[in-house]
Amino acid sequence: MARWDRGDTRTIPEWFFEAVETPHVDRTVEVDECDVAYQLWGVHDTAKPGVLFVHGMNAHAHWWDFIAPQLLDRYRCAAMNLTGMGDSDYRYEYDGATYAEEIKAVCDHAGFGDDVAVVAHSFGGNMAVKAAGLFPGRFGSLILVDSGIRDPDEPVPDRPAMGGRAKVYPDRESAMARFRLQPPQPCENEYILQYIARNSLMPVDGGGFAWKFDEDLPDTLKNVERHADDYRALELPVGLIYGAQSDYFSSRTLDYTRSLIPGDVPAVGIEDARHHVFLDQPLAFVDALKGMLDTLKG
Repeated sequence: MARWDRGDTRTIPEWFFEAVETPHVDRTVEVDECDVAYQLWGVHDTAKPGVLFVHGMNAHAHWWDFIAPQLLDRYRCAAMNLTGMGDSDYRYEYDGATYAEEIKAVCDHAGFGDDVAVVAHSFGGNMAVKAAGLFPGRFGSLILVDSGIRDPDEPVPDRPAMGGRAKVYPDRESAMARFRLQPPQPCENEYILQYIARNSLMPVDGGGFAWKFDEDLPDTLKNVERHADDYRALELPVGLIYGAQSDYFSSRTLDYTRSLIPGDVPAVGIEDARHHVFLDQPLAFVDALKGMLDTLKG
């Protein structure tokens, strides 16, 4: 990462620059006639176990740029772009089973063994649950980040619609000024938001910039609903990390999710964090993640 425009970076911690400037390779793997793009760190450390990071809705692999490199002392890490988002191809329609295949394909292409840990946020966690169900034995463990299944008796909170029609901005700065987290929440780490915003834009034909997601995704998405039986069928160790102040992962969601998954399900709530927990408290999240990886290895 260029230390953006060489402006005042005194409020940005050095660990962040060290993480996002860690070298990685960009790769693609084809799934159902579409290229799935992913980033791989520690490409030559083939003896180390793998960790795959999966983003949430309308996000992309760069959301993990300041998280994944902090695990490289013990793991090889990859972060993928689900199709319709980030640098992966767009489809005419999107399906939960296809997203599950994409998760498996990236693990295969990266050379990760069946001990790979999948760390997945929000919508990505739902797709990772589907992948674990469709491909039992392929993954070593699953860590869901502010992602679970709501108790059917719990009221559904009002949520703004995700996505929307794409807007073309005349320049990168105008677009970045309009960047907002989805679902909405405050985040005190403005430098992280700025970094994500910069990596969420793509130039468009005719000039200008737009966000890196398919505007037709919400209308062409199917078979992605959360089902209790998907969680009951999980056959691998599962852990939960969530924002203690999250509006989308309540104590009832925690209890219900844990009640469905077979075996012990360790859970860690990160204080002073909401749904986008690793943006709110990145270092606390890394500590919790390292501990959870150790716990799930047994």
